[in-house]
Amino acid sequence: MKKIACAFFLLLLATLTQAHVVLLEPAAAAGSSYRAALRVGHGCGPEATIALQVHIPEGFNAAQPMPKPGWTLSTQTGPLAQPYTLHGKTYTEGVQVITWMAIGPDDALPSAFYDEFVFRGNTPKRPGPLWFRVLQQCAASSMEWAQVPASGTSTHGLESPAALLEVLDIQAGQSHNH
Repeated sequence: MKKIACAFFLLLLATLTQAHVVLLEPAAAAGSSYRAALRVGHGCGPEATIALQVHIPEGFNAAQPMPKPGWTLSTQTGPLAQPYTLHGKTYTEGVQVITWMAIGPDDALPSAFYDEFVFRGNTPKRPGPLWFRVLQQCAASSMEWAQVPASGTSTHGLESPAALLEVLDIQAGQSHNH
């Protein structure tokens, strides 16, 4: 079983390395806390990235973004299709969109460099793929990383795939991170 999980992870990693906005850790245990780091590998052609917007998929709860020096941070909240309970409190609304925006031109991410944009949250209790749609904005253009395959998790043949988190049916550690 361990060999199958390792082979799956390596195949998943090879598939994700072809995309340009990917999650640093492409898999997580179901029902666990997860630290997401979106890796932006380049700008829009030669243009620097000035904003990054991530849409939180249904089932990824309690999303909290990490501030980034030189960038403003905002969130949009809204009603959840499926409420969840955390620490004895039931939540019916949650973060649905996180946006980082460079404060000025000197803070933008040049196309020749990469960076990571971090947030955390809780994975659903059910295993399966979660797709994070990302809008990468540059001065005069943008790239929408939002394509999701019709079935499965292969992004082969997609020009601008969404970032994939494969939620696995494994036991999460007993640690409780906040």
